[in-house]
Amino acid sequence: MSEENKDFGDKAEESAKEFSEGAKKAASDFTAGAKEAFSGGPGVENKKMLAGILAIVIGSLGIHKFILGYQKEGIIMLVITLVLGAVTCGIGASAMWVVGIIEGIIYLTKSDEEFYNTYQVGKKPWF
Repeated sequence: MSEENKDFGDKAEESAKEFSEGAKKAASDFTAGAKEAFSGGPGVENKKMLAGILAIVIGSLGIHKFILGYQKEGIIMLVITLVLGAVTCGIGASAMWVVGIIEGIIYLTKSDEEFYNTYQVGKKPWF
């Protein structure tokens, strides 16, 4: 019986080692994913969907520019829409609406990584 207990103990020890190695690998994979998620890696602060939809729906106001962190460009679009739009009977607002639609389509057709690298890391303000 002691031989059976020894074999059982050896098998249990092997199983415990395999389980431990699997758990360590899973923990390291989770840690790597969590570091990427919390350190601002690609996809974390990706505002592609929000910026794209806002650009299409209310693009003439430049809200999508503010979402992406482009305050100067957002103010330019807002001023052109409100001030120049009022002076030119809506022509300025129409022009900014077209710019918003084009930017929204561009934002939504780019891949997540390409959008992140171009507009959030690369800080490309127009188109």
